[in-house]
Amino acid sequence: MRQPHSRTTRKRVAGALTAGLLGAAGLATPALAAPPAAVPASAPALAPALADGLALTPPMGFNNWNSTHCRAEFDEDMVKGIADLFVAKGLKDAGYQYVNLDDCWALPERDANGKLVPDPARFPGGIKAVADYVHSKGLKLGIYTSAGTKTCNSAGFPGALGHEYSDARQFADWGVDYLKYDNCNNQGVDAGQRYRTMRDALKATGRPIVYSICEWGENKPWEWASGVGHLWRTTGDISDSWSSMLSILKQNLPLAPYAGPGHWNDPDMLEVGNGGMTDTEYRTHFSLWSVMAAPLLIGTDLRKASQATFDILDDKEVIAVDQDPLGKQGVVVSSAGGRWVVAKEMKDGSRAVALFNESGTAQRIATSASAVGLPDADAYTLRDLWQHRGYNTAGTIAATVPAHGTVLLRVAADPHWADNPPAVELGLDGSPLLEAATPATLTSTVTDLGRTPARQVSVTLTGPADWTVRATSATSAATLPTGRTLRTGWRVTAPAGTPPGSYGLTLRTTYRSASGTPVTTSLPLTASVVVPPPSGSSYLGDLPWLSATSGWGPVERNTSNGESDAGDGRPLTIGGTVYAKGLGVHALSDVSFYTGRSCEKVTASVGVDDEKGTKGTVAFEIWADGTKAAATGVLGNAMPAQPVTADITGAQVVRLVVTDGGDGVDSDHADWADARLSC
Repeated sequence: MRQPHSRTTRKRVAGALTAGLLGAAGLATPALAAPPAAVPASAPALAPALADGLALTPPMGFNNWNSTHCRAEFDEDMVKGIADLFVAKGLKDAGYQYVNLDDCWALPERDANGKLVPDPARFPGGIKAVADYVHSKGLKLGIYTSAGTKTCNSAGFPGALGHEYSDARQFADWGVDYLKYDNCNNQGVDAGQRYRTMRDALKATGRPIVYSICEWGENKPWEWASGVGHLWRTTGDISDSWSSMLSILKQNLPLAPYAGPGHWNDPDMLEVGNGGMTDTEYRTHFSLWSVMAAPLLIGTDLRKASQATFDILDDKEVIAVDQDPLGKQGVVVSSAGGRWVVAKEMKDGSRAVALFNESGTAQRIATSASAVGLPDADAYTLRDLWQHRGYNTAGTIAATVPAHGTVLLRVAADPHWADNPPAVELGLDGSPLLEAATPATLTSTVTDLGRTPARQVSVTLTGPADWTVRATSATSAATLPTGRTLRTGWRVTAPAGTPPGSYGLTLRTTYRSASGTPVTTSLPLTASVVVPPPSGSSYLGDLPWLSATSGWGPVERNTSNGESDAGDGRPLTIGGTVYAKGLGVHALSDVSFYTGRSCEKVTASVGVDDEKGTKGTVAFEIWADGTKAAATGVLGNAMPAQPVTADITGAQVVRLVVTDGGDGVDSDHADWADARLSC
């Protein structure tokens, strides 16, 4: 039986994301794994949803697991504090209502009557007292157990298998409003049988309780659970890493036809604010969960949350996408080269459109009103839901999206489109990978996407105070009609001695609408100061990388991946052979190196590290700029190391990518043993 990482080994923490130095380089960087094909909007034949009026929009609330696991800070004070913050911070008004307890709330043993016993150290007043407090705030309480003999925690808290009616009665008597029902220690009993039994037990209590099926997608619950529960997990547990979020996204996106009011796909709880991703990545996480009509269950301790975290979680325009009463999950319109367009039909006829950049470099992502399902019209209203600004467009929907970023729009065939200024798209062509004291040539673009002209257009590009940024062509235009572009050349120079790293650039345009209204928009970008690769043959494990992502734990130099903190790996070992040099990663992973168009070859011996026994399946890829230069098939743990060689002649950037072999990321420890770069 497969169990989620975070429940079987609590020492594991979110995979580390090393800050990317690629910034806004115009290199097409493809997806880490093959994206799912676009899915039809029509739903397959399903069992009828529960006709109880519950969860007609995706549940919103809080669950403690992602921030506390079973640590001591999970207690009555925390739960009450979260309820207080829901009210004080406006989260209740934004739609959040469930305050949910996860594992470890009970004692390990039932009482003499077979009843569950709340842990008196964590919950001295009992669960009913906590429920009463939460209810007094106009909120609802959720609780957790497992459809097995024990819950998922190694301490062995009692599960509900064989106790369904008794436990459901206790939950109802305490005032519980939501049950998360996990899948551990299930004794091999049929999943449908186990989850139907608890459904019937909850119904018998007479109390309305939202029923969350958490069997990790193992038995394809989307095909049978719409008449059993209100939501069902489609994947294993999420962790606080870009790789984990991305893997889960790709598993959940193809399941759009199965979701609807009262029956939702659940790609697991939110990690926003827990620290393993950047704010840009957290906005992407929140945007895509909203477009997927996913439950929005906050997974961070709000008592410690930053204002940036609250700003993401409390964005009412984004939440409105998730909570739209039509209940459609967004579908994939396109996904080439890591440039994703996901569109969600809304009840008012508009479309929520996510332009999501999976790659580690800024990319232009474009689609059209017709492609996302809108009817023909002279023009459309386009609203940026994170910037809270409205524009008009002649039909093109496009933006330059930062690395790992998402632009979330709401587009409508609106007769009042002319009340808004024209949408103007900013872009930057050329590679902002600079060697210190060596000028880089870039070209900015300002394009009018609107039906109305942009007038008195001007553009600026700024960088750090000591950098030289000089325009080499016109920086203004009197008028930009629909579809026209102002192109401006720039020479950008970082001073001699500038340390390698990422540095901010800002591209900004100011223009006026047809009515004279001034508009200013800006595009934050990143330039990277790099050092040329050494001549001759070098071990990649000894060279600086531009960026590095790994699924569980950071990328390790010259050791295997230890899944947790930096430096916790072991000697690289494949098929019994130990290697002194290389890179240890965990799928999904992506490590990039600057090669400056002066290198010829990458070689390595690759495979699954022996430390995972018989587990793990991965595939290795080497990319030269936007071209796949070499790839293995799927490799398993029983296979010896496989040689891989890639011709990278003329490439500016080389990427070492490991995918999950198509079966999820469990135990996918991958080694780039003896990885060498020849220049």
